Amino acid sequence: MNSEGSRVVVPRNFRLLEELERGEKGIGDGTVSYGMDDADDIYMRSWTGTIIGPQNTVHEGRIYQLKLFCDKDYPENPPAVRFQTRINMTCVNQETGSVEPSLFPMLANWQREYTMEDILTGLKKEMASPQNRKLYQPPDGNDEQRIDQKSLVFRCTIL
Repeated sequence: MNSEGSRVVVPRNFRLLEELERGEKGIGDGTVSYGMDDADDIYMRSWTGTIIGPQNTVHEGRIYQLKLFCDKDYPENPPAVRFQTRINMTCVNQETGSVEPSLFPMLANWQREYTMEDILTGLKKEMASPQNRKLYQPPDGNDEQRIDQKSLVFRCTIL
């Protein structure tokens, strides 16, 4: 039997468990991290990420919160990625905070081997790119952050 060209495809949930374990251990220099957004999400769809802005850029010292949504076809297709913290970058929709796949090469040319860690480190590198490193940024502060839909529903329930 010829094994050339065949590869083992790791099932989605095993892949996500591997990513969760890696995210919980911490990545590199600690300026990028990620984990489950909802521990009760048995499908492991909703994730949260954090990027600390790279040095020598307008992003230095800023902490950016992101949401990543891995649909049932992940990792065959990329997750949806959205900045919760307001940011001005060429690949981010200013109204929604969504990373536009057509403007962010990693999402546009997605490969199954890519991970959420790769996306976050890629976005951090994009922050340091010539077209983004000096762009004016919205002021820091919680009042400038986007409201998550879950939070909105929760707030309406309390009021």
